Amino acid sequence: MTKLYLLLFFILGVSLVGVALLISYLFHPKSTNPQKAEPYECGIKTHGPSWVQFNVGYYLFAILFLIFDVDTVFIFPWAVVMKDMGVAGLVEILIFFVVLGLGLLYGWKKGALKWE
Repeated sequence: MTKLYLLLFFILGVSLVGVALLISYLFHPKSTNPQKAEPYECGIKTHGPSWVQFNVGYYLFAILFLIFDVDTVFIFPWAVVMKDMGVAGLVEILIFFVVLGLGLLYGWKKGALKWE
């Protein structure tokens, strides 16, 4: 019975997305203007190659942000059930903090925290 509900839920989800895409396709404004297909960035046409290499520090900074963003998402539910989990929960969250600390240490050694 559970598999039937899961299958129905999946079919309903896929069909809702399909209907939304179909309605969007049928009712969106259509334009045949060739300018519509050109890339747009601040209204200025690009000169030279568009693939410019960025400093890796930006990517590391973004990864560090994601690490600590995910950290806060998992900390709150853990704090709510901490008493029920006992010592095993404490050990698990300490391992979690060690992994996050290693990520912070890696970013620090790579210089991602220096904003220049």
